[in-house]
Amino acid sequence: MCYSRTPAWILWYPTQMPGNPQIRFESLYEEFDVPLGNFDCGKKCAPYNEGLVPFCCDTRHIVPSGYLTEWQYLKSNTDLWHLWQPEATIEAEELEQQVPTGQVLMECLGHKSCQRAFRSIACRAFPFFPYMDHNGIFQGISYYVEYQELCWVISNLEYVSAAYCQAFFKAYKQIFKYYPAEMDNFSFYSEQLRMSAEQEDSEITILDHQGKLYEISPSSGRKQNTTDKDLSKFGPYKIAAMLPFPDEIY
Repeated sequence: MCYSRTPAWILWYPTQMPGNPQIRFESLYEEFDVPLGNFDCGKKCAPYNEGLVPFCCDTRHIVPSGYLTEWQYLKSNTDLWHLWQPEATIEAEELEQQVPTGQVLMECLGHKSCQRAFRSIACRAFPFFPYMDHNGIFQGISYYVEYQELCWVISNLEYVSAAYCQAFFKAYKQIFKYYPAEMDNFSFYSEQLRMSAEQEDSEITILDHQGKLYEISPSSGRKQNTTDKDLSKFGPYKIAAMLPFPDEIY
């Protein structure tokens, strides 16, 4: 539900199905109101971005989308969000064409004006999506590889809390209950991820509902435990890990 300004491939995101019962976003937000962990990840990535803005709050890099009913809820309850209004460029047109029916591209007032109670599902889930196995079963939480060099969390998965993982699972199980076709969309994206990982001869990292880390074989689906020592770090965080500041030592 977030769109990279420079995507590695076209992302597929869940679509709101017309005529289906609608989720009460107020309740969903309350249940999915758990921090990623005992850290402020925005302060971790912001030093590497222009203007000290967290990457996930910067539409120069990432544009979030929201369900149409979610947008209507937000519009009625807060002034935090507005529809994304890009300059007329070919890039903007291509980005808007990727948005499925039932969703809109949104932009907030910025991280300094954040109202945490009205963060969108895209904000709460970032940088993760529900990983579906070969049989279309919700197996775990994986991350969008497009953002691995931007997002500090992707290079520090061991600090993601079990409470967050539990809330993530619960939230998406509700979404799938109301809109079961969305499982197919995430299954498609998971399959694209497996194809890419197989080409790169790499594993897929997931967290389970307790925050335990596993690596998945993209070809066989074999799952095995892993630890933070075995996980890759990306971009500037790979270098930073070699020279940590005192507040980065846990």
